[in-house]
Amino acid sequence: MALNLATWGNALHSGKKSYAIVTRRRRWFFISGLLMALSVGLLFGRGINTGIDFRGGSEFTVSNPALVETGPAFDAVASVDATAVPSVTILSKTNVRVQMGSVDDATALEIRDALGAAYGVNATDSISKTVIGPTWGADVSSKALKALVIFLVLVTAVMAAYFRAWRMAVAALIALAHDLLFTVGVFAGIGWEVTPATVIGFLTILGFSLYDTVVVFDKVRENTADYASQKRYTYAELANLAVNQTLVRSINTSIVALLPVMSILFIGSFVLGAGTLKDISLALFVGLAVGTYSSIFVATPFEVALRGNEDAVKKHAADVLALREQQGIDPTTPAPAMAISPGGHRGVQAQPRRKRRS
Repeated sequence: MALNLATWGNALHSGKKSYAIVTRRRRWFFISGLLMALSVGLLFGRGINTGIDFRGGSEFTVSNPALVETGPAFDAVASVDATAVPSVTILSKTNVRVQMGSVDDATALEIRDALGAAYGVNATDSISKTVIGPTWGADVSSKALKALVIFLVLVTAVMAAYFRAWRMAVAALIALAHDLLFTVGVFAGIGWEVTPATVIGFLTILGFSLYDTVVVFDKVRENTADYASQKRYTYAELANLAVNQTLVRSINTSIVALLPVMSILFIGSFVLGAGTLKDISLALFVGLAVGTYSSIFVATPFEVALRGNEDAVKKHAADVLALREQQGIDPTTPAPAMAISPGGHRGVQAQPRRKRRS
């Protein structure tokens, strides 16, 4: 199995095997467009279930309850206020957290006493109450948005300076927006709370997506540095080769990153009941997976689409296809196999398929 993967990776890197990822970019754009439309629909249709840290409210923490279940909390709150919709989370084997909207002091005392009776504990000693005001929640939301904006501004500046190509910076930002919107759409779809930990997860997946995209773009820049000096391959074909050469690396990196996150999400959250880990682990799991997809099927294809509007790139592609036509080579043939030697010199491994003569 390992040998087959190694052989597959070597074939992709040498160009003996190639997948038409960039040249079929309209297909991937269509798929991503559908996913984005679905995410936007969920976002505006169902909305985001923001946590108490953003919207404000009251929080009760029951320590050392007689039974660690969520049912008694719902019953206790309903006995005081039947209209209240609490969020109950089992933090550990010794703590249960109950969050709800803002209530006055008298109602808060009644809820605390009801929770004490439901869980068999002394309400005064074993139940703590925290009130989060709407002003503090708005401040948290503002800081989260500010952190995201600062991150994107710095990313744009660094990408443009590193690659000296604004199109790569724009393509990377499109991929980041793609990943963020899809992840937020998942949260809107399943209704899980968005907490400050979730925002940290969002920023983390943006960093991962950017890292993977930069690696692919670095290979694209290497392969296309002197694209105009030859007439055998178009810019899009050279970029497609770069994506194929980094494909195995992207998959391996993603698997290594996803395995511990899957452990936290499925084992920690669902098996062991560590509810506080669900928000950040789900954000990481979805974000890492879609980030791998976008670095391969969105970022580079979008960059090639932007470069394809340049007159120089258009003229070069036309010249390459015209030369193939003159040589009796089918211009629609996928990019011929190539190899990149350690010194960076491209060599042909196989010739393009020639037209059949009648």
